[in-house]
Amino acid sequence: MKKSEDEWKVKLSPEQFRVLRQCGTEPPFTGKYVYHKEKGVYVCAGCGNELFSSDTKFDSGSGWPAYWNKVSDDSVELKIDTSNGMNRTEVLCKNCGGHLGHVFEDGHAPTGLRYCINSAVLDFVESE
Repeated sequence: MKKSEDEWKVKLSPEQFRVLRQCGTEPPFTGKYVYHKEKGVYVCAGCGNELFSSDTKFDSGSGWPAYWNKVSDDSVELKIDTSNGMNRTEVLCKNCGGHLGHVFEDGHAPTGLRYCINSAVLDFVESE
């Protein structure tokens, strides 16, 4: 999905733009989905790509929504991130390339992963 930065600025809120397009992060425990418990699918706020199921969401205590798996191999891509003097794995939306957060190897079974995702980059589609 190709959009200019000006097109993204029109589509997204300033906070969404800062996180999704400029690799920002929201302060811990402030996002709208940190304590969210409804059943459904979390989608990319930029393009609507399905990212994470509520069935894989867990409370990691980190202050950001956490998931132990992605919806499918077509939902996210991973990239090595050495910014800020750290070695981490960045999580990007596979459809629009937007920054979602990071994935760590201290999560729940069966994957042992913790996809630590900013609420600002997510929308939610409730199951019927």
